[in-house]
Amino acid sequence: MSVEMITGYFENYGAIAIFVIVLLEYLNLPGFPAGIIMPMAGIWAANGKLSFFFTMLITVMAGLTGSWALYFFGRFGGDVFLKAYVKKFPKQQKAIDRNFEMIRQKGCVGIFISKLIPMVRTLISIPAGVLHIDFVKYTVSSTLGIFIWNFFFVGAGYLLGDKVFDLLS
Repeated sequence: MSVEMITGYFENYGAIAIFVIVLLEYLNLPGFPAGIIMPMAGIWAANGKLSFFFTMLITVMAGLTGSWALYFFGRFGGDVFLKAYVKKFPKQQKAIDRNFEMIRQKGCVGIFISKLIPMVRTLISIPAGVLHIDFVKYTVSSTLGIFIWNFFFVGAGYLLGDKVFDLLS
């Protein structure tokens, strides 16, 4: 997905586009990198299209919605998926067991920290669901991690975006 395409979606559909594109990114779908989407949402807010507060609210709600979808996927279908995955890739069993043990030991603190690590931040929701982590605690720790991650990227776009684009032009 190109920068022009994302900008076009933002222009045509506004907050709905931001929500949908960020949701797809949090669902870990290819082609939706946070490093581009979030700063662009911040630039959009800086240009007066939306308030920074509303942009943050949209991106956090989209991130939480995507995280919930993966959590429930893990909770209600993750065991079947993991068994099939390990059957196809048996060498991954040790890494999966290690990650599950980390979640068991660290609990919601581990989920919060994982939400701040690229790639892991979206995938952590599936094992959290498989392990039946308390949904309220999962939601609180996820929301905090999502907020910090999104604040960093949306805020960078809000504060620095136009300056970076001016330098590149």
